[in-house]
Amino acid sequence: MLQTAVEAADSKHAQDIIALDVRDISLLADYFLICSANSERQINAIIDEVVEQEEKQGVAIKRIEGKDGAKWVLIDLGDVIVHVFSTSEREFYNLEKLWSDAPLVDLNAWLVS
Repeated sequence: MLQTAVEAADSKHAQDIIALDVRDISLLADYFLICSANSERQINAIIDEVVEQEEKQGVAIKRIEGKDGAKWVLIDLGDVIVHVFSTSEREFYNLEKLWSDAPLVDLNAWLVS
């Protein structure tokens, strides 16, 4: 599930893709995938691709929040929560700092760009 989301976001040129392993510090999910994009169009393209690829893998999309404003969109996949930010919103909310106790997941094998 995480690999599919990473590869889908990367295929739409998401920027600064990171994943946090929150299994030991959150009951919400096992992983947070965080990335950003420069435009509303790109954010929507990333969201659409993640949803399409996850559904192809048989993953049920629990909910999508924030798509109307498209500055911070959250896709709840259950064990993985995908956060797609505009660059400015990502800097403002700084989830990486908020969840700084969570170790980073090595995504190098899944990233093309």
